[in-house]
Amino acid sequence: MNTFNQILRSLLFFVLTLVGMLMAVVFMVSTAIAMAILYIVAKISGRPFAIKSYWDQRRRNRVRPHFTPKDASAGSATKPKPQNVTDIEMREIP
Repeated sequence: MNTFNQILRSLLFFVLTLVGMLMAVVFMVSTAIAMAILYIVAKISGRPFAIKSYWDQRRRNRVRPHFTPKDASAGSATKPKPQNVTDIEMREIP
């Protein structure tokens, strides 16, 4: 019975491995198709196609609201910045 379980586990592992490899191949083929479409569109529109320039262009056009400069909110009412503390007094609480 133990041998049968080991054979069954090995067979299941082998099948899962094949399914994983098939999924990886599908991902690579779909990526290649997407790159081919981008290449064809670039050729039709007369632009040179390079992956690096494509990603740089995508990054430049992306809006990043979380990373705005601090001067952008100069017109709004903000709390004054706290001053640096230079002297403190410590007391023991009984």
